[in-house]
Amino acid sequence: MLGALLSVWVCFRTPEKPMPRLESRAWSCSCTARGRHRSQLGDTAAELAAKVGEMLGSSVSSPSLALVGRGARSPSTSSTSSSASSSASSTSSTLNWSQHLVQRSVVLFVVGAFMALVLNLLQIQRNVTLFPDEVISTLFSSAWWVPPCCGTAAAVVGLLYPCIDSHLGEPHKFKREWASVMRCIAVFVGINHASAKLDFANNVQLSLTLAALSLGLWWTFDRSRSGLGLGITIAFVATLITQFLVYNGVYQYTSPDFLYIRSWLPCIFFSGGVTVGNIGRQLAMVITA
Repeated sequence: MLGALLSVWVCFRTPEKPMPRLESRAWSCSCTARGRHRSQLGDTAAELAAKVGEMLGSSVSSPSLALVGRGARSPSTSSTSSSASSSASSTSSTLNWSQHLVQRSVVLFVVGAFMALVLNLLQIQRNVTLFPDEVISTLFSSAWWVPPCCGTAAAVVGLLYPCIDSHLGEPHKFKREWASVMRCIAVFVGINHASAKLDFANNVQLSLTLAALSLGLWWTFDRSRSGLGLGITIAFVATLITQFLVYNGVYQYTSPDFLYIRSWLPCIFFSGGVTVGNIGRQLAMVITA
C-alpha cells in the first residue's frame, strides 16, 4: 500500500513537458510564411529593378548611339554641303569674273579704236603718215585694219596692267579716279598732237622732247614700276611691228630717221601704253567693285 502511494507521488512529482500551444505554433508558421513572402518580394523587386535598369540603360544608350551616329555622319554631311557650297560659289565667281572681263574688254576695244581713228587722222593730215590713195579716199581716211588692230591692242594692254599689278602684289592706288584718267588721256592726245604740229631743227630734238613728255606723263599719272616696265615693253614691241609693216609697204612715214619710221614713234607708243593701262586699272576697280 505504501509502495503504491510512493509511486503515485513520484508520478505527480515528475515534471511534464509543456504542450506546445496552438497559438505559438500558428504564430511561428505565420512568421515563417511572412519571411518567405518578404524574401520572394525582395527577389521580385530586385529583378524588376534590374529590368528597369536595363531598359533605362538601353533607352539612354540608343539616343547616345543615335547621336554618335549622327555625329559620325555629320562630318561627311557637312563636308558634302561645304563642298557643294564652295563649288557653287566658285562657279558664280568664275561667271562674274568672265562677265567683268568681257565688259572691260569691250570698253577698252571701243576706246582704242576711237583713239586710233582720231590720232591717225591727225597724223595723216600733217602728212606724217602716208597711206595709199584708195585708203585716203575712205570715210575716216584710214585703212580698215587700223581701228580693229588698235582696239585689240588696247584691250590686251588694258587687261594686262591690272593683271600684272595683282601678280606682283602691288595694287596701283596712285590717283585712282576718273578725273585723273581723263587728264592722262588729254596729255597723251597733246603729246601725239605735238609730234605732228611742232617743228624742230631735226627729229632728234623732237624725239628728246617727246621722250621727256612721255616720262612726265608716267610720273604724273602712274609712278609704278610695273607701269614703267610695261610701257617700255609695249613701245619696243609696237616699234618692231611698225617697222615690219612699213618694210612690207603697208604704209610709210615721211622723213624716216630711225630705220623706216620716225625716231619719236616709240615715245608715242610708251605714252599710249601708260594711258590705256590707267584706263584698264580704273575699269578693273569700277566694274569689279
